[in-house]
Amino acid sequence: MKINLAVIFGGKSVEHEVSVISAVQAMASINKEKYNIVPVYMTKKNEFYTGEKLLDINAFRDIPSLLGECIECVFVRSEGKVQLIRRKMKKLGSNLISDIDVAFPIVHGTNVEDGALQGYLQTLDLPYVGCDVLASAVGMDKFVMKILLKDAGFPVLDCCRFSSFEADKLDELMDKVEAKFPYPVIVKPINLGSSVGISKASDRASLEKSMEEAFSFADRILVEPAVVKLKEINCSVVGDSESAEASVCEEPVQCDEILSYEDKYVGGGSKSGGSKGMATLKRKIPAEITPEQDEFIRKTAVEAFRYLGCCGVTRIDFMLDMADDKIYINEINTIPGSLAFYLWEPKGVKYSELLERLIQLALKRYRQGEKISYSFDTNILAMGGSFGSKGSKR
Repeated sequence: MKINLAVIFGGKSVEHEVSVISAVQAMASINKEKYNIVPVYMTKKNEFYTGEKLLDINAFRDIPSLLGECIECVFVRSEGKVQLIRRKMKKLGSNLISDIDVAFPIVHGTNVEDGALQGYLQTLDLPYVGCDVLASAVGMDKFVMKILLKDAGFPVLDCCRFSSFEADKLDELMDKVEAKFPYPVIVKPINLGSSVGISKASDRASLEKSMEEAFSFADRILVEPAVVKLKEINCSVVGDSESAEASVCEEPVQCDEILSYEDKYVGGGSKSGGSKGMATLKRKIPAEITPEQDEFIRKTAVEAFRYLGCCGVTRIDFMLDMADDKIYINEINTIPGSLAFYLWEPKGVKYSELLERLIQLALKRYRQGEKISYSFDTNILAMGGSFGSKGSKR
């Protein structure tokens, strides 16, 4: 009997379209003999739809028409299992679309990759691929990630953190930045990915513009010193806290000073009739770095992955300062674009094999979780009204 695998993608995120590309890529490579793939598309209003048409990337050119050929659905837990059912119930016949055995979130960005969707799946008691709620949240919050990694001795750049309620005092915020860092600096939304809202500021005027842009995408931003002689190096890690391994290292090739959204996803798409996500990015594999740098990055990537309690596949982005050969962790992507399959193929790992390993890691974590007790036998409720309407705080 096949395993019913719900592949969840889309969602209320600026990286919505990237998620669609990553998910369709994955669904084309999952073992169809072992898994019954149930595509579940989340609209930008977080409505759930399912249907065979969702397997075709070209169908997303006209989303309203696509949804007209799909079924709006919801997840429910009933009789000890999770089911996907019609949201608009039929008066006659079954409303069950499929039982769901395991979920595979292939989502990017705020509201989906940041632990929100993972928490929903956790509440359903449904096994799911990837990082748990805490690791997902930490990975999405660039400031929290920096604090945790810095405390553990990992190399990260210092930064300033600001919230949107301070945005009306932008001059004061810029004063703080200038007192701490020389120009140029990098301004980032704290909880976005795919280079959205990130820019470099070389003076006060451009800093003001950069901070305003970042605040338009997020309620919290950070500012950090720019690495002027920068070489970006990325490394993927697969596994869990118990055991993990690193992929080969890549060196992205950007058109601008900062690797942009267009560099990552648009560059090679037009010639092929549709973007192939991160697979189209111009890159050098393996990265042009020394053996010592390669070893340090791959070792540090695995250690950071395990320290943050990650599971599944991640991509950890590093910055190499060519001026002094120092290496810093830039960020961790808990669900990387295209699931970073292109970093595993050079090691002889086929995409289908990578996907299978991720699903098995999800089932392993679920089995381990079943061994933990989440109940405590007590007769406290049998005492009825003796506690009063407000209970007891003793």
